[in-house]
Order: sequence, then structure tokens, then C-alpha cells
Amino acid sequence: MRMAKIDIIYLNAADIEKIALSDDEIMAAVEEALIAAGRGQTVIEPRTHLIPDPQGNGHFNILRGVVGPLNLAGVKVVGDFHDNYKHGLPSEMAILNLFDPRTGMPRAIIDATAITDMRTGALTAIGARHLAPQKPRVLGHIGARGTSYWNIRLLDRLYDFEEIRVHSRRPESREAFARRLEQDLKKKITITEDWRSCVEGADIIVEASRLEKPQPMLKTAWVKEGALIIPYGTMSALELDLTDRMAKIVVDDRGQMLAGPFGALRPHINAGKVSPDTVHAEIGEICAGLKPGRESAAETILFWHRGLSTSDIALGAAIIAKAQAMGLGQTLNYM
Repeated sequence: MRMAKIDIIYLNAADIEKIALSDDEIMAAVEEALIAAGRGQTVIEPRTHLIPDPQGNGHFNILRGVVGPLNLAGVKVVGDFHDNYKHGLPSEMAILNLFDPRTGMPRAIIDATAITDMRTGALTAIGARHLAPQKPRVLGHIGARGTSYWNIRLLDRLYDFEEIRVHSRRPESREAFARRLEQDLKKKITITEDWRSCVEGADIIVEASRLEKPQPMLKTAWVKEGALIIPYGTMSALELDLTDRMAKIVVDDRGQMLAGPFGALRPHINAGKVSPDTVHAEIGEICAGLKPGRESAAETILFWHRGLSTSDIALGAAIIAKAQAMGLGQTLNYM
């Protein structure tokens, strides 16, 4: 029997930049996948980690999933290497591979570095839309990596904050980050010298630090009642008693929260303070209307997301559709 001809769509970083998904397109694609997850129409395998050198300062994340309504399976490999700035490289670089989930046929290979940044920011913003206080005025953001930009850009699109505070470990990094945000958002960004002045009293706190080991840098006493805290650093920066104050803990995926040695709530899980049974909901259940989000102004809520393969797949699908309409990308012959 003659084998069918198989072509693969290939989109590189320059293509992704030209495609330029809008904020609304990014949010819509990610929320579509979250709703599908809430309805049980996805498969999400917990991410796995590959550490090439135990003495090094980085690792690979491997994310796998299926989005039923999109008829796509996907595997993303993303490197997370803290010292890449010393070589003029992004700390996170990624490739997304898409497949037909019924046959295993390869469909596309996509540079996913920007996808990783965009989908992380979209998940942060969608979580806030359901879990933040009604009219948040102040955003405190720790971290200045690629995902941080999209966190702030998409959150500010929702809330048009009166004050945005940013902090990161390296002064040159946080200053460049603030300049970029000021240029794009057309508003003043407050650069802080320490964690406390960044997050204390903020209505929404995002912790996207790049700690080399777990350290309780974000103090429980700085979190005001009714705030939303969104931590997703690889290494935990939270004090152990922070979760004791939470009215609700929401995660992206219960299975994923237990996988691997990394994550913002890893010490809390190890100490028995957080488990799938104590989690209020997955964010997909809230997006699908199956569980409530914020129910009162007094609720102090924590939303922990580690990043979903299904978000990557959904953005990959949106990018492919727009690329084909714009005549961008290359076709590679696979078979």
C-alpha cells in the first residue's frame, strides 16, 4: 500500500512576530482550552523535568496534552536556564510539536518561546478575571522575565491599574523592564528596590521570581485581606503559613500540582498544608461555570499555575490559522 504524503507546517520566531496575535486573540484561545478542560474534553499529562547537569543552573520542562475540540495533541519542550542572560539568550526557549490525536501524524513544528510567554500571561489574566477583587487599583509584580511582560500587559488591559510596581533581582533587568512597559502601556511604572515595597498592600500580587533555591521572600504579613496572589516561580518564594490565610486555593491542574520537585507550593504540599482535597477548584472548572470564583470582597485567594500544555496547543492552533490566512510559514515534507 502506498503511504500517504505528509507535510508539516513550520513556523519560526520571525513568523510568530509577524503573525502578532492580538491581546484578545491570545486570551480567547487560552480560555477556550480552559473551558474544554473544565468540561473534561482535554488530556493533560503532568509536566516532567529533565536536568542535564545537576551542578548546572537550568532544566528542561516537557509538557504534553490533547485538546479535543481542536483535534490536536501537542508536546512542548522548553528550556529554563537562569544564566542565559550572560550569553545574550532568553532564559526560556521552546519548541511546540503538534499532532493528529487519532493517527499520531505530525501536523506542525512551532517556535514556542513567545507562545510560552503569551500563554502564561493569559492564564494569569484569566485567573484574575475570575478571582481578583472587583476593582483592583495596585499591581505588585516580582520578576522581569518574558512571561512577566505578558502578565502585566494583559492584567492592565483588564484593570487599567492606578499603580504598577515591579521588582527583580538585577537592577538593570527591572529598569529595562519598566521602560518597556512604560512605552507600551503609556503609564508610569514604579520600580522598587525590594520585595516588601513591591507587594505590600497590593490588590494583585504576581510572583514570577527566578530564585536559585526555595526562599521565603514573600512574607505573609505583607498580603492584605482580599488580595489575589498568583505565584508561579520554579522555586518557592512563599512563607509556609501563607496558605493558612487563603479563603480559596485555585490551581491550573490538580494532577500537575503534585508532579515534580519544583513549584511555588511545593513546600506547602510536602508539609501537608495543600493537597488536591484542599484545592477549591481548577481554573478550567471556574471558566466553564462549574465552580464559583471569587464570592466576596473579603476572600484572600491564591491562584497557582504551573503552565498548561493545553494552553500551548490552543495558541499553536490560533497561530497556524492566522499564519495560513497571511501566507506565512514553511511547508516541510515529512513523508
